[in-house]
Amino acid sequence: MLTERFTQALVLACELHRTQERKGSGIPYVAHLLSAAAIALEHGASEDEAIAALLHDAIEDQGGAETAQLVRARFGDTVGDIVEGCTDADVIPKPPWRARKEQYIEHLAHASPSVRLVSASDKLHNARSLLADYRVMGEALWDKFTGGREGSLWYYRSLVTAFAAHGPSTLVDELDRTVSELERLSKL
Repeated sequence: MLTERFTQALVLACELHRTQERKGSGIPYVAHLLSAAAIALEHGASEDEAIAALLHDAIEDQGGAETAQLVRARFGDTVGDIVEGCTDADVIPKPPWRARKEQYIEHLAHASPSVRLVSASDKLHNARSLLADYRVMGEALWDKFTGGREGSLWYYRSLVTAFAAHGPSTLVDELDRTVSELERLSKL
């Protein structure tokens, strides 16, 4: 059962991300946060993990260390640890894209099961969004992303490999199927 803490996290996520949109789509960013939380819950997330899914981009996109402290103060160390574990940069400007992504993939090898659950939920929603956008935009989709087509597909395939290294998972299987379809369509 979800408690008032989840509701408070949802309110905070809406406050933090209220002016943010998904890349080039006009879709309110909170839709992604809700989707990541839903995927996590569908794969057995605890309330702390579901809260972290709602807040997984808060540090990276909305305030860095100050936001990390806010998350810890409001929701405790477990949620704070998961959100920090899902963050690939907490400074602006962000480090170079490829190095940041390589470091994040390496980090997943030692991340807690909770971090991997929330991260995989986030990445599955991102991959599903990419696939849906690709079906509409075709190759023009990749112009929205720093890594372009090759870098983005490398990153998502590397994520599948990193998550799969921890054993079988229906969540990782679905991420693999989604990434495979994106690779097939984009002919890489």
